[in-house]
Amino acid sequence: MRRKGFTLIELLVVIAIIAVLIGLLLPAVQKVREAAARVQCKNNLKQIGLALHNYHDRAGSFPPGYTSYVAADGSDTGPGWGWASHLLPELEQENLHRQVRFDRDVRDPINAFARTQSLAIFRCPSDQYVGTFGAVDGNGQVLATIAHGNYVGVFGNNEIEDNPGLGNGVLFRNSRVRILDISDGTSNTLAVGERSSNLFRSSWTGSVTGAEEAQALVLGSADHIPNDLSAAHPEDFWSRHPLGVNFLYADGSVRSLSNAVSPSVFAALATRAGGEPVSAE
Repeated sequence: MRRKGFTLIELLVVIAIIAVLIGLLLPAVQKVREAAARVQCKNNLKQIGLALHNYHDRAGSFPPGYTSYVAADGSDTGPGWGWASHLLPELEQENLHRQVRFDRDVRDPINAFARTQSLAIFRCPSDQYVGTFGAVDGNGQVLATIAHGNYVGVFGNNEIEDNPGLGNGVLFRNSRVRILDISDGTSNTLAVGERSSNLFRSSWTGSVTGAEEAQALVLGSADHIPNDLSAAHPEDFWSRHPLGVNFLYADGSVRSLSNAVSPSVFAALATRAGGEPVSAE
């Protein structure tokens, strides 16, 4: 009795059909994964928003963008610890918070363990996993190895390097901004936004004293719209999400701003008291 089986042509047709089905399925799977990653990213920012408000309740203001003594020429002399490091107790990281010597520089060897701890709450799942990286000076010399993070404080819409202590946003050098200081309205003011590693590697730890683009490690400026390919400065806001960049507002809400947001609207949202209350909705 002859056994029935596939001919070579039939087998090739089946393989071709399977390949087509897989080709149709993969984009759908990737879309589902990205949707889940965007939700997780927004949840991270939501938790950070709750922590910011709990800190405000405890301290009477939002945390400083980063802390530093200032030299006569206006440059930072450290210690440099950033806004996110001050939120550790509110984010169930009290043990890590106790290990930080806030009176010593971020790059001080005594802080080597604390500054290299990669925390999921500060990482966007759509970005590649970086873990740690070296903060370098102008000659490329590594000053300190620090943990990567995807969320940076909103300095405002002015240039950070002009004067890191004069941000017109919510978080800047030695800032102590209160909710009452946000006269534009907390629902119309950005507090924290995303920056993915394909633009510039940021950190939750702080501004490493003496490092290249040190302030941009923890802060961002809205002088360019999100994902602006024509600019792509280290202090910009950037994301691997295809539809835009997620932002935490000062009222604790989280929304995504489109890459096509109006530059004037984006700039207005970044200020705390610019007298131009607007909405990106």
